[in-house]
Amino acid sequence: MSDLKEASKRKASFLATMKAVFWSFLGIRKKNDYEQDAAQLNPVHVIIAGIIGALIFIATLIVIVKHVVAK
Repeated sequence: MSDLKEASKRKASFLATMKAVFWSFLGIRKKNDYEQDAAQLNPVHVIIAGIIGALIFIATLIVIVKHVVAK
């Protein structure tokens, strides 16, 4: 339980977390960058950023499908 409390106090910004999640969605990540992210990112921010990223991805797919079907 104390590990979770310590991890949630990490200093990385939410913007840095969003960037890391974006690169993770694309699957393009250097091992060194991944290790830095794992040491610096707040796990709560990662979960929130992942949900936001998934919603953006789903919304983009819906817009593309509606655009293609409308033609």
